Amino acid sequence: MTQRKWLKTGLAVVMASVMIIAGCGSNDANNKGANSSNAGDDTAPVTFTYFSFSSNKDILASDTDIGKKLQEQTNVDWKMEFAVGDISTKSGVMITGGDYPDVIVPEGEIDKLIDAEAFTPLNDLIEKHAPNIKRVYGDYMDKFTAEDGNIYVLPFSANQGYVSDPNISQGAFWIQRGVLKEFGYPEITTLDQYFDLIAEYKAKYPKVDGKDTIGFITYAGVKDNFFTITNAPMHLAGFPNDGGVTVDMETHDAKVYAASDIEKPWLQKLNEINAAGLFDPETFTANKDQYLAKLTSGRVLGYFNYGWQVGDATNNLKTAGNDDLRYVALPIVYDESITDQYIDAPSFVNNRGIGISVSAKDPVRIIKYFDNLLTEENQKLVQWGEEGVTYSVDENGRFIMNDEQIANRNDNEFKRSYGWSYFEYSWPRYGNFSVFEDGNSYSVGNQSEVAFAGYTEGDQAILNAYGVQTFAESFSAPQDRPWYPAWSINKEQGSAEQIFEQKSGDIQQKYFPKIVFATPDQFESVWNEYVAEFNKLDVAGYEAFVTNKVKERVAGNW
Repeated sequence: MTQRKWLKTGLAVVMASVMIIAGCGSNDANNKGANSSNAGDDTAPVTFTYFSFSSNKDILASDTDIGKKLQEQTNVDWKMEFAVGDISTKSGVMITGGDYPDVIVPEGEIDKLIDAEAFTPLNDLIEKHAPNIKRVYGDYMDKFTAEDGNIYVLPFSANQGYVSDPNISQGAFWIQRGVLKEFGYPEITTLDQYFDLIAEYKAKYPKVDGKDTIGFITYAGVKDNFFTITNAPMHLAGFPNDGGVTVDMETHDAKVYAASDIEKPWLQKLNEINAAGLFDPETFTANKDQYLAKLTSGRVLGYFNYGWQVGDATNNLKTAGNDDLRYVALPIVYDESITDQYIDAPSFVNNRGIGISVSAKDPVRIIKYFDNLLTEENQKLVQWGEEGVTYSVDENGRFIMNDEQIANRNDNEFKRSYGWSYFEYSWPRYGNFSVFEDGNSYSVGNQSEVAFAGYTEGDQAILNAYGVQTFAESFSAPQDRPWYPAWSINKEQGSAEQIFEQKSGDIQQKYFPKIVFATPDQFESVWNEYVAEFNKLDVAGYEAFVTNKVKERVAGNW
């Protein structure tokens, strides 16, 4: 099986490849998939299949407002399905059977599916049928072209300009607002301060609606999201989300922080709060629905998460209208000498995207649909909706929202029925920090007018208490990291580095519960057992691999 290496070939080579290659280096199945549609009818109604390895409710795209409007433009509909259960099993079944949906959003299974030659090369399709794809992705193509010269997926992060997020959608330690209100909105910076405050509040209010108050929880009950609990130490130590490593700003050396002095105080603190009755024992077993239900119950005082992981809970709490039960993000670090780096620096993620499979019935029709999505008009549709319905335009040409429009944008069921839950992200798109040609923000949440208008009285109370205008102002500005994020560096299936990640993750999943649930006097012995087991892996080899890739990116070679 041909390995599809994700290495930069150089922009000049890439653009030449786009013009002259019709699936260069592809196998027979790939060529068959790309050529089978050349005589297709671009006007007849058609329904393609779309499968994402993320979670959502299955739907027919035309049952949403956005999907219907796009169908009216193209006569194309989509049967959209999403992963249920273990995604590794699902991808394995696909690969073994060799029968794929027309379009796949592979998420973390991308390397497996590329190695299995599941995707049709897009070069010739883009050159012949997709001027908007060339416009949007042109400056980035060298960053996601494979070593064989082919493009297999279109990433979701092709920024057109840059505007920052006034709120927090990435990682943070979150605390229930009622806790801060109870103690007069104190300044909370360190991990000890954070848990001391939670402990004090839980002692005063041990029950909520007759059930035990939960001091702290995080999302570690699902294998594919175990990174939530393992990522916290790097943030506490003042690093952004580079995955399983921290990268030195000067030398660009990458270091694995698992089983190190960066990770130890995090696990020791979890062990302490577990002994004190503050840690939810279901942290390691609850599925996503159970986890989100706890966050919306009013019982949870604090949690660590990435904002995008808990959007449903955040929206439900805001819709419910009780600001005291909502949460606010805090840039918690180990000690006050550390500068937090929770907010993402400008970045490009080249290993998350959407591709056309070798089983696709009509790749030409699909690439034209993708290209149509990337008009400015349709990029506004999938993010903002319809002018006069889901947003308005003021006398200065700025996109704004009234109270009803903001409420709808934050209502999970409205987002599903309208189609934002299905079209605002996992398709060919501008990056989150983009700016339209008219100066409006691509992402609704990044439009300052909408952010300010959407703040409730409770939001304003928090902001005023801490002397800031937006929630992001409580966090330090991101430092420039030209390699960022290191977690997006691709590792070939079966390679030493891919095996290291798998084995290290397995060891962490085995030992984290043991360490957290150990009695405090057992902590050191269980920790040492974990370190000894972890250090049997080739940590130095993995660090050398990532360091080399980071330095290549710094030099402009992706």
